[in-house]
Amino acid sequence: MVRTPLTPEERERGERLGRLLREARGDRSMAEVAASAGISPETLRKIETGRAPTPAFFTVAALAGTLGLSMDDLAGRCALVPV
Repeated sequence: MVRTPLTPEERERGERLGRLLREARGDRSMAEVAASAGISPETLRKIETGRAPTPAFFTVAALAGTLGLSMDDLAGRCALVPV
């Protein structure tokens, strides 16, 4: 299966998600947060840096739960902002 390339807006949304998760992680280590969410530290690193701009829903949900974030808040803050 071939994935269609991401649009610039989708990439930007992924970068916004990464920034929000990184800010919410605060002083906690990547390894600690990743383990609590049931993902690898490398996956968390890719999401936080925008190298994985479209993580799976359940991955985002696990991270949100670990970091005490609501999915509604994340969705709202990552939504595309009309110009």
